[in-house]
Amino acid sequence: MQHFSYQRQFELENGEQLNGITIAYHTYGKLNEDKSNVVWVCHALTANSDAADWWNGLVGQGSLINPEKYFIVCANMLGSCYGSTGPLDINKDTQKPYYSSFPIVTIRDMVKAHILLREYLGIEKIFLAMGGSMGGYQILEWCVMEKQIIQNIFLVGTSATESAWGIAVHTAQRLAIEADATWKDESDNAGKKGLKAARAIGMLTYRNYKIFFQKQTDQDKEKIDDYKASAYINYQGEKLMNRFNAYSYWLLTKSMDSHNIARGRNKITEEVLQSISQNALIIGINSDILCPVEEQRFLFKYLRHATLVEIDSAYGHDGFLVETEKISEHLGRWIEDLQNEE
Repeated sequence: MQHFSYQRQFELENGEQLNGITIAYHTYGKLNEDKSNVVWVCHALTANSDAADWWNGLVGQGSLINPEKYFIVCANMLGSCYGSTGPLDINKDTQKPYYSSFPIVTIRDMVKAHILLREYLGIEKIFLAMGGSMGGYQILEWCVMEKQIIQNIFLVGTSATESAWGIAVHTAQRLAIEADATWKDESDNAGKKGLKAARAIGMLTYRNYKIFFQKQTDQDKEKIDDYKASAYINYQGEKLMNRFNAYSYWLLTKSMDSHNIARGRNKITEEVLQSISQNALIIGINSDILCPVEEQRFLFKYLRHATLVEIDSAYGHDGFLVETEKISEHLGRWIEDLQNEE
């Protein structure tokens, strides 16, 4: 992991300022001579800048997005707890951690930080920007903010605006965090049990009825407690509680709620999408209940140069992380067609 420090005031969309920011990032491979081989990966809610780890099978050595061919960049989003400036960092003005005083950041703010890193790395063109879920939010914003930089985009399990359903889910998750008696303590561990509950709520939307039925049904019909499904939800909550931070989780779900590419642009969403000129591959997952295929069909209808693929998967929203073989097949064919057209 590498770090880029921006020493000047960083103004957020809401008018507040951060006194400098740090961006954690990973790169893989090398920039070629004509700087035409850049692939920029944007990550989702609780991931980090090590895309070869969390998107293993699609990004990294031996995968479709291979560092032997591409110069791959992934930056940790602003507000996270994985190296970029966020609630656990020291506020230079107070010399104390921000914690609950960290200002609200939007998807647009995150992309503004990505742009600073792009400039620092000397990247003039991005051959492919790719991401799923919240990562796709960043890419759509970036296409509007820097129309001439990104050439092609790959979006999976994502949407042009956060839905009322998504906002409701995130609100329930934040209520779980806020119900923790330690929430807003001046501590890195504040809200940990609430975070566990928030993750449990999230798992119900990342997966679905069918996959829980397949994987978590107890065969012992005599049980009256200690069910597999309960153990699984507890395990997933514990795992996130031990690797993530409640302040960042609370903040980043707020960032997702604010996702709306039409905000402040004096256009309706359909018009903003029509202004995006990049070639786009959009993948929807037929069992996704968090960001269902209706959202991807909407993108396909209004993006000018889009291809839509709907894939079968039992894994719901998490299919964008699990189904790397199917995704690689469609993405690889699409990239090959792009290159044949050149």
